[in-house]
Amino acid sequence: MNLIRKSSLLAGLLGGALLALAACGGTTPAGGGSAQGGIPSGPIKIGIQAPLSRDYALEGQGFQRAIQLLAGQINDKGGIDGHKIQIVPEDDQGTAQQAATAAQRLVAEGVVAVVGGYNSTATEAAQPIYNQNKVIQVTPASTAVQLSQKGYKYFFRTATLDSAQGKFAADLMVKTLGFRRIALLHDNSTYALGLAQATQKAVQEDGGQVVFFDAIVPGSNDYGAILTRLKAAAPQAVYFTGYFSDAGLLLKQSQAIGFKTQWIGGDANNNPQLVRVAGPDAEGFMVTTPPQPQDLKTPEAEQFVQEYRQKYGEMPPSVWTISAADAFRVIVDAIEKTHSTNPDKLADDLHQLKDFPGFTGPISFAANGDREGTLHKAYIVRNGQFVLYEKQPNE
Repeated sequence: MNLIRKSSLLAGLLGGALLALAACGGTTPAGGGSAQGGIPSGPIKIGIQAPLSRDYALEGQGFQRAIQLLAGQINDKGGIDGHKIQIVPEDDQGTAQQAATAAQRLVAEGVVAVVGGYNSTATEAAQPIYNQNKVIQVTPASTAVQLSQKGYKYFFRTATLDSAQGKFAADLMVKTLGFRRIALLHDNSTYALGLAQATQKAVQEDGGQVVFFDAIVPGSNDYGAILTRLKAAAPQAVYFTGYFSDAGLLLKQSQAIGFKTQWIGGDANNNPQLVRVAGPDAEGFMVTTPPQPQDLKTPEAEQFVQEYRQKYGEMPPSVWTISAADAFRVIVDAIEKTHSTNPDKLADDLHQLKDFPGFTGPISFAANGDREGTLHKAYIVRNGQFVLYEKQPNE
């Protein structure tokens, strides 16, 4: 405990020093943009705040690969108005403490904009730092409703909201699959709790009954106790709103105690790591998520996925990789259209964006920075692969 406290104190002191340094910029915005408009000399720095290590590293590494691929293509063509793009990655490890430190480092580095973070907990911790320093933040994967309720001018997201996914999940379970007794299992993170609460409300509106609502301790090795309580509640379906790093073990241990039910996960579970952990016990697992990379059918999306495979020798790990590419692309679009890195000009441009041709579909931002609409689909694991489920809600 002492070590943890010392680490926290050191991180806080370091972060405070970096933030103070970042705030001392004269007429130049701390985020590296131009105060008067135009683009200052030198490269345009765009940050990535993502979990590049620990549990969610596969997702963060996907962010970095996608963005470096796109930045390289732009630089090969001469950059933006003659300025090359420089990518500055920072590892937030998916935690609030490291996210704050990463944000402070990126501000001190002079980035114009940041793609990130991945999970809502990390994104929320970094939000006030970016907003105070006028750095554009576009998260490709954080879906918690509360993130856009704070009045932050420079916050945007290419992910869609938990409230939309909760409604989709409820319609899938109650109306499409015909289940009435629903269990909701989360992990107390900002994202997972918010999605569970949104789903609870939607299930009740659809005429279903929530017979269990509780949280796991993420990162545990033994979920036997909570699985036994879940089994006793006799749900027809369990909707798990936590992350893929825990879901695989939940599926294995559920089967081990003879708990037979339909497991469905939120969009933090659309990751091949879940199948690797659960093995055959992943068969039949369903997930609600934006379309997987292989199911994005626009020519632009198909070309990007092909280029990603050619460069890295594998498919993008999840749709969040593609969403990160879209986050980077809307930032670049704003710089190209305004011929500026002035943060207020970029924010104003993004707030007016309508039907941008994203790889994940048309992108328009509401006044609070939320992506408008929903993209969700139901998937099921068959033969070790996530495939589109044959019956989609509202179709």
